[in-house]
Amino acid sequence: MERKAVPDALLDFLGKYSSYLVVGHKEPDGDCVGSQLALGSFLRRRGKKVALLSAGPFTRTEIMPFEHAFSVYPPSGLDERNAATIILDCSSLQRIGRVAERLPKLPLAFIDHHAAGESSGEVVYIDEFSPAVTELVLRVIEAAGDAPTKEEAEWLLFGLATDTGFFRHLDERSAFVFEAAARLVAAGASPKRAFSAMYGGKPLLVRRLMGEILHRVEPYFDGRLLVSYVTEEDQRRYGIASRDSDMLYQLLMTVAGVEAAMIIRQETSTDCTVGLRSRDFVDVGSIAARFGGGGHRLAAGLAIGGRIESVRERLLEAFAGAFSQDRADLP
Repeated sequence: MERKAVPDALLDFLGKYSSYLVVGHKEPDGDCVGSQLALGSFLRRRGKKVALLSAGPFTRTEIMPFEHAFSVYPPSGLDERNAATIILDCSSLQRIGRVAERLPKLPLAFIDHHAAGESSGEVVYIDEFSPAVTELVLRVIEAAGDAPTKEEAEWLLFGLATDTGFFRHLDERSAFVFEAAARLVAAGASPKRAFSAMYGGKPLLVRRLMGEILHRVEPYFDGRLLVSYVTEEDQRRYGIASRDSDMLYQLLMTVAGVEAAMIIRQETSTDCTVGLRSRDFVDVGSIAARFGGGGHRLAAGLAIGGRIESVRERLLEAFAGAFSQDRADLP
């Protein structure tokens, strides 16, 4: 696996301006939040003014403690003549949500590990072989001749652990990821604290809702795809703190014969969000991209109009094609 080196143009970009807007995608996860926090801290240490922007919502319990560090809109009084924007964990301005409404037209850089998207900026650093943008941010800090502080290392390890499912999604080609994790631990990050942040501190309601979602699971394509859903009533009853998708997907993907899982969440009366996970063969990132979503081959998500029933049918059609192609590829 050939990793892409940090472009010199990106290092020049990070030193060229006095102020930076560090932007992540809407519906942020631990990798997005951790990479923004760490890169923002690194830039501040180098004398830069930094604003962290996110459209939110910070509904995942593991990232709720960080919401106070982010804003939806750029700070007032920004000197646009000496400022730039860095987009993290997505390759398209369409993925940053309502932050785009007031984002000034500034020089733009993208740092991402998703191959999907139509990034267009002065600098683009995309390495689809990296499991997390936090791993790329660590590369950037080290390529600049620096090392992360203890706090930055904590954020980076948290994000790296989040996007790899605490490293359970990695295979034999991932030695460089564990080497990166070792450097973060050497800098003061604690795997124990990262695990606790990801999986600990959940309200009892989270576990009760998880039981209901598991009870609703239906198998498709001879049990190769598992599908469940969360209703509006569930969200009124259990609240936004009920989101605990990683543990839920972890349980679904341990079922014998399962290759992919899909959770549909009715966010409003007219709109849903969908989470997709794959064990290996099915490229859920491509499926999500067909509906305007994003992600990578093994984990992706999307927002889509409609009710649970119609959304499920549309996604099942997409999975039918994926499973058909999967069978065609078998020897």
